[in-house]
Amino acid sequence: MRIRHFLLLAPLVLGGCGYNTIQSYDERAARANQDIQVQLQRRVDLIGNLVETVKGQAKQELEVFTQVARARSGLTSALEKGDLKEMASANDQLTTAVRGLNIAVEAYPQIKSDQAFLRLQDELTGTENRIATARKDYNAMVEEYNAYIRRFPQVLTAKVIGSKAREYFEASSAATGEAPKVDFSK
Repeated sequence: MRIRHFLLLAPLVLGGCGYNTIQSYDERAARANQDIQVQLQRRVDLIGNLVETVKGQAKQELEVFTQVARARSGLTSALEKGDLKEMASANDQLTTAVRGLNIAVEAYPQIKSDQAFLRLQDELTGTENRIATARKDYNAMVEEYNAYIRRFPQVLTAKVIGSKAREYFEASSAATGEAPKVDFSK
C-alpha cells in the first residue's frame, strides 16, 4: 500500500521540484546559443565574399585582406569550439579588421559602386543586426534560466542534477558595446 501511495505522489513531488522547467530553460538557452553561432557563421561567410569582391579591385591592400582573413579564421575556429568568451573575442577582432577594410575601400570609389559589393554590404548590415538580436535573446534566456535555478526549491533540484549557471555572451572590453557598422557609402 505504501508503494502505491508513493507512486501516486511521486509525479506531484517531482513536478513541484522544477526539474522539467530547468530542462526546458536549459534547452531554450542552448537553442539561443545556436542562433548566435548561426549568425556569426553567416557573418564569416559574408565577409569572405566581401573581401574577395574588394580584393579583385584593390590588389595592393594585401595587409588589410590578410588581417580580415586571420580574424575571420579565428571566428570560424571559435565557432567550432563553441566557447562563448572565445566567440565574443574573435567577433571583436573581426569587427576591428572589417574597420580596416572600410578604410581601404574609401581609396577605391569604383568598389563602392559595384553592385555585388553593395549587395554584400546590405547583407552584412542585416547580419550584424541579427547577431545583436540573437545575442540579446540568448542573454535574456540565460538570465531567466540562471534566476530559475537559484530559486527555492529549484536550487535543490539544480544541485542534484548538476545544473550550473550559464555564461552570458558579453562583448570584450575592447568592444564599443554596439553592433559593428560597416558603412562604405561615405
